[in-house]
Amino acid sequence: MRAIGIILAGGNGSKMQELGKRRAIAAMPIAGSYRAIDFALSNMSNSRIQKVAVITQYNTRSLNEHLSSSKWWDFGRKQGGLYVFTPTITADNSNWFLGTADSMYQNINFLKESHEPYVVIASGEGVYRLNYNKVLEYHIEKKADITVVCHDLPAGEDATRFGVIKMNEESRIVEFEEKPVVADSTTVSTGVYIIRRRLLIELLEKCAQEGRNDFVSGVLVRYKNIKQIYGYKMKSYWNNIATVESYYRTNMDFLKSDVRSYFFTGYPGVYSKVDDLPPAKYNVGSKVKNSLISSGCIINGTVENSLLFKKVFVGSNCIIRNSIILNDVYIGDNTVIENCIVESRDTIRANSYYCGEKDKIKVVVENNNRYVM
Repeated sequence: MRAIGIILAGGNGSKMQELGKRRAIAAMPIAGSYRAIDFALSNMSNSRIQKVAVITQYNTRSLNEHLSSSKWWDFGRKQGGLYVFTPTITADNSNWFLGTADSMYQNINFLKESHEPYVVIASGEGVYRLNYNKVLEYHIEKKADITVVCHDLPAGEDATRFGVIKMNEESRIVEFEEKPVVADSTTVSTGVYIIRRRLLIELLEKCAQEGRNDFVSGVLVRYKNIKQIYGYKMKSYWNNIATVESYYRTNMDFLKSDVRSYFFTGYPGVYSKVDDLPPAKYNVGSKVKNSLISSGCIINGTVENSLLFKKVFVGSNCIIRNSIILNDVYIGDNTVIENCIVESRDTIRANSYYCGEKDKIKVVVENNNRYVM
């Protein structure tokens, strides 16, 4: 593909409650064995984009460990590859990234030293499948300066946490409002953009001169009536996981056979870093119904309508319903967990009881020592 990729993965987890304190949103576990960023990386790889930069900032340790080898997404190659950019102190600058535009500007040499004519910019917080080549064809056909991939939200879903878009009959964006107080449209930006590389360099340099640090407000909103900015409607599955509610709902969607089939059946697939773990073990007396159980789990109790990530131990007489248990959690005997998200590497003491509500999911974080001498 005649493009390079940039994945913006530096967002903080302020709306993720306790879940955002240990990792960046892009590093949040998804569907048992994946991370959120795997979907953007897989889309880049499947679209034959050979040179991709991941820009990180907030709570980067977990994300950096996940990206320690580029071979899992087929970026281990002589030409191109996977680049991870973090804030760096230089003779000219000692600031953290001040926004999405500033993060790209501070790494503008990546753009200047590349030769591909186009750039695909993607968020690391979206769960979706998309062939960026089709978006590029649309971009060229429309003779667009910038193309924004957008999505129509289902009825009743809150659009105010997204960039809300209105388009004319030719799909040109005529209104773009970032996180409005009241949304008068259900069409939102997915955080995926295509732009010519030279134009992006020009706009980023202008943003830096004028002190504008955010790509959406500093470019998309500012230039919507000046540049040819078009919308490309993505009609397939898409979700952003930047809140506890959306994170829970996205994971629970993978209990539906049609969603699993869409992402994981056929070619091309979704790729991730692979851990060498034994298959899940179901001991005598265990009962599992409509759940995803990952490698390394040991089940002794009852699990219903839940996702258990890697290396989860469920003790005897436990009941897990409508919940998400993240990696490496030990759940003691006789414990009941319902409508909850349990943070990774937690130890839940025996005889514990945690119960959230369907419209208000409870986040469980325990700091108990697993082994007491």
